Amino acid sequence: MSQAQIDTLASLFDDAIKTLQADGTLPDDWQNNSQITRTKDASHGDFASNIAMTAAKAAKTNPRALAEKIVNALPDNKDIRQVDIAGPGFINVFLNAEAKFAVLDDIFNQQERFGLSKQFDGQKVQVEFVSANPTSSLHVGHGRGAAFGMSVSNLLEAVGYDVTREYYVNDAGRQMDILATSTYLRYLEANGESVQFPVNGYQGDYVRDIAETLKNQHGDSYVHGFSQVIKNVAEDAQFEINADGKKVLLSGDKEAHIDGLIANSKTLLGNGYELFLNAALSSILADIKDDLNDFGVSYECWFSEKSIDAEIEPVLQILDDKGYLYEKYGNIWFKSTDFGDEKDRVVRRANGQSTYFASDIAYHKNKFDRGFDKVVNVWGADHHGYVPRVRAALLALGINADRLDVVLVQFVALWRGDEKVQMSSRSGKFVTLRELRQEVGNDAARFYYVARKPEVHVDFDLELAKSQSKDNLVYYIQYAHARVCRVLEKLAASGLDVDDAIGAQQQHLLIAPAENEVIKLLAAYPTTLLRSATGYEPHVLTNYLKELAALFHGWYDSNRILPVSLTSGETPTQAELDMMQARLRLSKAVRQVLANGLGLLGLSAPSSM
Repeated sequence: MSQAQIDTLASLFDDAIKTLQADGTLPDDWQNNSQITRTKDASHGDFASNIAMTAAKAAKTNPRALAEKIVNALPDNKDIRQVDIAGPGFINVFLNAEAKFAVLDDIFNQQERFGLSKQFDGQKVQVEFVSANPTSSLHVGHGRGAAFGMSVSNLLEAVGYDVTREYYVNDAGRQMDILATSTYLRYLEANGESVQFPVNGYQGDYVRDIAETLKNQHGDSYVHGFSQVIKNVAEDAQFEINADGKKVLLSGDKEAHIDGLIANSKTLLGNGYELFLNAALSSILADIKDDLNDFGVSYECWFSEKSIDAEIEPVLQILDDKGYLYEKYGNIWFKSTDFGDEKDRVVRRANGQSTYFASDIAYHKNKFDRGFDKVVNVWGADHHGYVPRVRAALLALGINADRLDVVLVQFVALWRGDEKVQMSSRSGKFVTLRELRQEVGNDAARFYYVARKPEVHVDFDLELAKSQSKDNLVYYIQYAHARVCRVLEKLAASGLDVDDAIGAQQQHLLIAPAENEVIKLLAAYPTTLLRSATGYEPHVLTNYLKELAALFHGWYDSNRILPVSLTSGETPTQAELDMMQARLRLSKAVRQVLANGLGLLGLSAPSSM
């Protein structure tokens, strides 16, 4: 029941359709869009086709009558034992016994490459994910985007795509200025200045660490009195907690205050301002890279926002030449409503500065200029309103917006008992991805991040992720792999070996219903990979692995793989040895597929637990 068998059946049905087209039963231009699926009930055969129901209208007859003609026109095939017509016109195909075991041959021949395909060979796809501002360490929310993006990239490679994983480094703009100024203020503190740290600054200890390093390197060379830094700056925001426990603004403006501090810091430091910006950027970006690398997440490209500065004006000129820009209230607007967006968008402010959206237009044009056939953006759910304007920009530039897919990944809620942990990157009070990994391990984090649809919120249960029980799905799946390894260890300890040749000769003994179910599910692995990849749905693969592990555990608990006589000191009978080799063959096939699937998700396949 391998993918090759589905392809063979599809070819046989195509031949039957050609015969019916030749005799006038079906029109020559009828296109076969039918499906061949594996049956869930063995009494309905191994495969079912809906071809008669999809073609009945074109043939101007009822599906059952057409099904009879299709069955009669099917060429003979040695692997097919029986073909029946069921229900309103389904065509059920029963395979010969040996044909059912073809998937085991495929698994043993292809091993770690089983399930992979070249269906999209030659097509280039870029997957951009995480792309968190380099202003603090990654938190647990970023971890979901990292696990999801890496898994999707691996799956796309598994079906033949040439994948480029990319991290867009937001190393330009106001957030970087806030970081640089926060670092400078902490540097002043480290040098003995009394500083009123802004509400809107980055307050984490990591900023103090960077500032301390700069002090050790440069001493007081860049010190200016705080009175100069705060000169003529608007009052910072002042808050109080009301009777309801809510923070209420009393006075001041935190945005105007931080902008004033930024402007003064730039003036006072001159070229030295870049020292603080680059030191903070380099330190935090290095931390992000190390964190992701330790999480098993890697990139082919780290793309700097600064690198496209020179491309912004040319792309705006293209839009202007096409008549899609206009001036209003001193700002330059893009007519995104012409392409389905809810309102037009500013691309250049009255002060002459281009907007972040303008940078994003240039960046997306750059992506397609690099020759990618498809671009996949993995964004946080809070970016949902941003999708229509980016697609509008592509359409205005003459780029097919269908070449861009945006997957929105919902937020993660981390729970410690009954307490929900809050996160805020500026206050510095957040649980980092690194802390999560240290507590539950990479495997549990990678699995639970992708085990649900991306559009569904994740409540991350720390205690469950660390438990060693069947309720912990990643443990349950990995334990199935380890169980097979343990059986092989016991076999070796008894002085016997696995003989794959005998296992292949004796696999006809695997006739129990549970064994048929396991074999059928193994055969479904390649199509599961294809669905998981093309739909950007790694949770489809996690569900498959869970089901395969459950079937294996159930079968293992009810059937002995190694004969009882091995542990009692007796000599096994030849019948026992034959059955043992057949079941070892099935067990090793399960182990291989589990390892393959876990590997694509970035998880280990342990040999012991």
